[in-house]
Amino acid sequence: MRPLTDSTPKPLLEVGGKPLIAWHLERLALAGLCEVVINHAHLGAQIEAALGGGARWGLSITYSPEPEGALETAGGIANALPLLGHDEPFLVINGDIWCDWDVSQAASALNAGDLAHLVLVPNPPHHPQGDFSLCGRAVGADAALGGGAQSCTFSGIGIYHPQIFAGIRRGKPAKLAPLLRVAMAERRVAGELYAGRWVDVGTPQRLAELDVELRSLSHQGIASPALARRDI
Repeated sequence: MRPLTDSTPKPLLEVGGKPLIAWHLERLALAGLCEVVINHAHLGAQIEAALGGGARWGLSITYSPEPEGALETAGGIANALPLLGHDEPFLVINGDIWCDWDVSQAASALNAGDLAHLVLVPNPPHHPQGDFSLCGRAVGADAALGGGAQSCTFSGIGIYHPQIFAGIRRGKPAKLAPLLRVAMAERRVAGELYAGRWVDVGTPQRLAELDVELRSLSHQGIASPALARRDI
């Protein structure tokens, strides 16, 4: 996303007249989810200054800063566990996506005994090989589920039990995918295929296209959904 992110953290880049992360926070509030933990590294002070304590959305925002780009996704989540809690599942949403998935489903999404529930989407043109396979509600690594499995892309939205991060030491970098693959091998990851609107805002072009789309919906008087629970 450079040069845009040289001076602005990605969650504060604007689409449809507001920062990406504001769409997340609005959807949180609409779904009645009020406690938010925001993990940040690059230019994180700007995020805290822009969002404050979350009162304008009716939310309570707590921040989990980390060294600049050092901890990866799972490491960042593990670093935030004292704020998230060690006993109850929580919803994680990447800060560089836009999606109209109904976040109110998160409270009941995780099956007993599972460590993760992933929201998957059809493979987009820029990621045709996908990330995982889906057969029914079961999610596997690549084609591990065998016949009938469908290759899908991970949307960046997941519900996790804290136990999946138990082996990560706080302050140490760790990627999320290897943890998920271990849990998949134990048949402890479920998922769903979401066919609604999802955008991986990973390039200036996709950011600009989403901005045009959301502004067009606004001009037509169509309410555009916001987004979700926490930015990691």
